[in-house]
Amino acid sequence: MAITQAMCTSFKKELMTATHNFATNGNTFNLALYTSSATMSASTTAYTTSQEATGTNYTAKGGTLTKVAPTTSGTTAFTDFADLTFGTCTITARGCMIFNDTASGDPAVAVLILEEIKPLRQEVLRFPSLLRMQVTL
Repeated sequence: MAITQAMCTSFKKELMTATHNFATNGNTFNLALYTSSATMSASTTAYTTSQEATGTNYTAKGGTLTKVAPTTSGTTAFTDFADLTFGTCTITARGCMIFNDTASGDPAVAVLILEEIKPLRQEVLRFPSLLRMQVTL
């Protein structure tokens, strides 16, 4: 069992079918935390509760991400998310998944590895440095 950081292959296809809307008034995206027992990679297609982290003040499906309007730089389009705080919680997590909580079936966007396996207590996950989703077509 392993977590491999990747933009999900199914997400790349779903961009072409307008499944995901990253505009400020678009879809709702969540970030769920997972234990080191989870198996996730580019082949992950949707949110799952299997091996999702549990703990005080953490609920299934994790936290809602606040979007920053998509933009471009040269030939690259990208979006970003504001910092996400899980508040006072006790969780041990190794990875996380961003998924579309609005679209049918909660399709996966990306799988990320946290820098280290650690108990999280009032943790702030900083997306400007952790993740900037970029798609170059």
